[in-house]
Amino acid sequence: MKKDLISLRDLNKKEIIFLFKKTKELKKLFQKKKVINLLKGRIGALLFEKPSLRTRVTFETALKQLGGDSIYLSPQDVQMGKRESVKDIAQNLSRWVDLIIVRTFSHNITKELKEYSTIPVINALDDYEHPCQALADYYTIWEREKNIEKIKLGFIGDGNNVCHSLMIGAKILEIDMMVATPNGYEPDKEIIEFSKGRVYITNDPKEVVKECDYIYTDVWVSMGQESEKEKRIRDFQGFQINSELLKLAKRDYKIMHCLPAHRGEEITDEVLDGKNSIVLDQAENRLHIQRSLILYLLNLIKLPSSIKK
Repeated sequence: MKKDLISLRDLNKKEIIFLFKKTKELKKLFQKKKVINLLKGRIGALLFEKPSLRTRVTFETALKQLGGDSIYLSPQDVQMGKRESVKDIAQNLSRWVDLIIVRTFSHNITKELKEYSTIPVINALDDYEHPCQALADYYTIWEREKNIEKIKLGFIGDGNNVCHSLMIGAKILEIDMMVATPNGYEPDKEIIEFSKGRVYITNDPKEVVKECDYIYTDVWVSMGQESEKEKRIRDFQGFQINSELLKLAKRDYKIMHCLPAHRGEEITDEVLDGKNSIVLDQAENRLHIQRSLILYLLNLIKLPSSIKK
């Protein structure tokens, strides 16, 4: 049966922890420059409507390190839904390559690709979720913690796609999470309902900073929202992660950001580059978790029968 990752809800807790353990194992092997040709002859198509640094480089590197290859399709190459229908793109790519990695403005496009492709589809970001980022983030925490369920994650900023995937992950992994947004910028109601019991929503960033072990932020103005920039910057005043706000934090707090950062807006340089920041670990771990994810979706590593759902 075909496996996809459109939402973090496509995985359960056992599968995520299995991926974390495999990621740790593969990370050690690649740090020793071991070569693993599990993807020999396999090709992943990177179908991108949005530009990217981390997503493109980490997926292309992961495919090639595992012995496979990649084809990058830019917005000009494909023009999904304009030059050609999403259905036709999905069906054609399914005849040529082994995996579709899509980065798009619309969650509906991601779902349509999944529906019509006969090969695995990975959501590498859309307007509703960013599951690969959340997997890398939770893996980064898992690497550091003896018991991930005992930490509290705080998100301060826009209730956006990254926030959504983190909330879903918190529910699945049984982690307590707090989200602070300005009034009117809360996460989607359906995500709030799904994560009920694990995620607390507030409009007060100070409340989050006081209670949380990991403090996460993201840009206030995402790609496609440039026309709202002035209003958003006004509305998000008081939500910047800076040294003054962090005076309220626990002594050993950690700072997280999915990058790219708008330095001086949602976060200051001194915080982003400071000793409590683990943003570069998050960025590096995109590569490591995506290697395991690719292998899992292609059935090249399998969940042991003893821990299957």
